[in-house]
Amino acid sequence: MSTEASEDSVPAQDRIEVTLRRPWYGALQRPTVVFDGRGQPAQWGTGSWRITGAEVSFEVFLFNRQWRYGAAGTTLTAGIDTSLVYHAPLLPFLPGRFTRS
Repeated sequence: MSTEASEDSVPAQDRIEVTLRRPWYGALQRPTVVFDGRGQPAQWGTGSWRITGAEVSFEVFLFNRQWRYGAAGTTLTAGIDTSLVYHAPLLPFLPGRFTRS
């Protein structure tokens, strides 16, 4: 078995850096990060995730025990998008937003 064939079958992997900014009122809940429909809890601050494939859907939202809010979503392209900043909404019923950094 040649090594070239095994390298071609592995999808391209890239890393994305996301900074999650806490809202001004000091939200006690933690953000949830969703890549291609698979959610995982996160912490406020800067984190790095590995993405595979050419395009990946990415979403961040906040959840308290009663409702989900502050959702913001985008599509990431491997190799082009390297860092994002998520800004939590000023009020709990507004959506969040992404900016590029």
